[in-house]
Amino acid sequence: MADMGSFRDAVTAWAAGGPGEPARELAARLSVRAAVLLEGPSDVAAVDALAASRGRNLADEGVCVLAMGGAMSIGRFADRLGPPGLGLRLAGLCDEGERGFYTRGLERAGAPREGFFVCAADLEDELIRALGVPRVVELVRAEGDLRPLETFLRQPAQRGRIAGQQLRRFFGTKKGRKIHYGRVLVEALDPDRAPAPLTGLLAAL
Repeated sequence: MADMGSFRDAVTAWAAGGPGEPARELAARLSVRAAVLLEGPSDVAAVDALAASRGRNLADEGVCVLAMGGAMSIGRFADRLGPPGLGLRLAGLCDEGERGFYTRGLERAGAPREGFFVCAADLEDELIRALGVPRVVELVRAEGDLRPLETFLRQPAQRGRIAGQQLRRFFGTKKGRKIHYGRVLVEALDPDRAPAPLTGLLAAL
């Protein structure tokens, strides 16, 4: 049975140079109305977790949340999903350092930027600041990763970095860790403490 995962796979294949007809057929069959364009899977995990915490199932609402594999892919995805392609409403998050890629990619596709929200450094940074370093370390302990974190912090390269930067680096040191903590950190947020970019994105959908 076709589901939003099938549509996501079809869009990813289309953006990589494959045929567009499978994505077009699935978009119509599933009544897809919007696409959330995110840099990577950890961002997807965070957005899905926040939506779930607020009682929303984005797939059931016709919203496809997908990872593009990097900010430089925004132009290809906006071209296929936005006005030149499927005509879906586009939204997403980007890091401050990648804002230029998003601006140029959306402009080329003729897509509005109103649904896109900028994280100060990246989404992990936003979540760490929202929770506070002590709370994030508690979560790392609860997830059984305190010893790896302590080993990581003893590395010479971590000297001189502030605690938030160290945690961000740590989350990226093992495959799947950023995705895991994207969900864990969001689920630990108080309802009124979610970072503004995440809150704004969900409200825009």
